[in-house]
Amino acid sequence: MEPIVPETARDHVLTFDSPERPGIVHALTGVLLRHGGDIVELKTFDDPRAAHFFARVHFRLDDGVEGTAAAASVRRDMEGLAAEHGARWDVQPASQRRRVLIMVSKFDHCLNDLLYRARIGELPVEIAAVVSNHPDHQRSVEWHGIPFFHIPVTPENKPEAEQRLLDLTDRFEIDLVVLARYMQVLSDSLATKMEGRIINIHHSFLPSFKGAKPYHQAFERGVKTVGATAHYVNSELDEGPIIAQQVVQVDHTHGPEELVAAGRDTERKALSDAVRWHCEGRVMLHGGRTVVLR
Repeated sequence: MEPIVPETARDHVLTFDSPERPGIVHALTGVLLRHGGDIVELKTFDDPRAAHFFARVHFRLDDGVEGTAAAASVRRDMEGLAAEHGARWDVQPASQRRRVLIMVSKFDHCLNDLLYRARIGELPVEIAAVVSNHPDHQRSVEWHGIPFFHIPVTPENKPEAEQRLLDLTDRFEIDLVVLARYMQVLSDSLATKMEGRIINIHHSFLPSFKGAKPYHQAFERGVKTVGATAHYVNSELDEGPIIAQQVVQVDHTHGPEELVAAGRDTERKALSDAVRWHCEGRVMLHGGRTVVLR
């Protein structure tokens, strides 16, 4: 979904989630009204099962200082409102580009797709670095002017390799790590430490076809759909909260190679959607689920 209007330095995004109670939307919009805020886009979801409320508000301020002073006032008022409602909240400039670190192994279709979408401005990100356990993609990454780091991973050096990753996230002030077909399992401690800040992509056959050559296994079973799932990483392998999924129909005419090609397409789209929605502040974690205010 493209932005409704061009974003300026006066545009901000407010995210807010709290236990449900009457009057929350009125209170949120009231804060913005008091400071001259003009609502560009308002998305809400009231979950009756969890008795929880979620909101994302894209608003524009006009105070002659490109919104800086008014934004500070909005934040002060939001602190009090959030304390009253027991809410999680955030206010960020709508034009802010999240700093992303991509991790990849040998398959490069998701990496290349993210590099391209970032370069043409389709994703609100700045790809600050790429890390791989293989050296294969160094030249193509550096062609984009992005630092490339080869960090081999073995059972013996895994703690040191993950510490190097954490050092890079600090050095480059990384907001989000994207596993673009990175074929190494992250440790529970790393996944916990960076909860909500790592997105992974995998085929949607799980748990049916695990291990090597899942598309060949799927061909033998005569599957009729191929898909991909993008999710946050947690301590449960490939079972973190789902952000985006893509599915495409296939049939008996699709051999293993065609299934792999179809799978690549779904992986690219699901991952880029997940990265975009996360970086636009559209994804809210709630337990083992996500709410995506598109």
